Amino acid sequence: MKRYVSIDIGGTAIKYGVLNGDGELVCRSEMRTESYKGGMSILAKAVGIVEGYCGTGTVDGICISTAGMVDTKKGEIFHSAPLIPKYAGTRFKETMESRFGVPCEVENDVNCAGLAESVSGASKGSSSSLMLTIGTGIGGCAIIEGKVFHGFSNSACEVGYMHMAGSDFQTLGAASILSRKVAEWKNEPPQKWNGYRIFQEALNGDALCIRAIDEMTDVLGQGIANICYVLNPEVVVLGGGIMAQEEYLKGRVEKAVEKYLVASIASRTRIAFAKHRNNAGMLGAFYHFMQRQAQENNMAV
Repeated sequence: MKRYVSIDIGGTAIKYGVLNGDGELVCRSEMRTESYKGGMSILAKAVGIVEGYCGTGTVDGICISTAGMVDTKKGEIFHSAPLIPKYAGTRFKETMESRFGVPCEVENDVNCAGLAESVSGASKGSSSSLMLTIGTGIGGCAIIEGKVFHGFSNSACEVGYMHMAGSDFQTLGAASILSRKVAEWKNEPPQKWNGYRIFQEALNGDALCIRAIDEMTDVLGQGIANICYVLNPEVVVLGGGIMAQEEYLKGRVEKAVEKYLVASIASRTRIAFAKHRNNAGMLGAFYHFMQRQAQENNMAV
């Protein structure tokens, strides 16, 4: 059986496991990222994970999904938010291949999530899709004919930075805005109001929680519409922890998109919610690995 180690590096947790040649997750675990320790610490953790699996059998490839902007050819980070100090310049591919003698491919985490949904999730079978992950920020990924659109310098779809109403998309529309707004309106500490509680209170009729969610979905609708005017995707997939509230959010997001998108486009744009959730990064990293290896093998022929 082929064994591929897949590692999904986020700001809070590193999820990792082994997939077989059919892309089935055989085992899964996770550890704390401890991002404050910086890039070299994360690289050391990733190496340790692979070493652990090498001790239990043959490893045929290493697949990495990570926060930050990734040069997919070099397999290294070229830009990262301050959350992970000194992460830019971290050379995953070079380190892994020289250490273990097997291929390693690296891709941005949102791109991995989008690819996972395109291959086997909410946007499977579509010719084009947009993936948005809504959490502490907003990340984006465009999939065209089954492949991630990277742009000229691997920076396509950094939609969180998109200018909007004197601010930007992620400042106004990320899930983190909910806690800040509700806490401010109620004159209470933000830590008392996480996303789960806000949605529960909204379901119970709390006017301020309902208002905060409605304002967030309105911003999401405007941002999604703006991106759709450029990309015209068949499907828009929404992911991130807060999107587990699909039952509450789906109709509201659809109405918000219809408000800002002309009817002829809105009627042909499907809104979907991510299916793979916590496994999206690992699955997407595996799919990216297989695509890159197939591409390199074709070039070698």
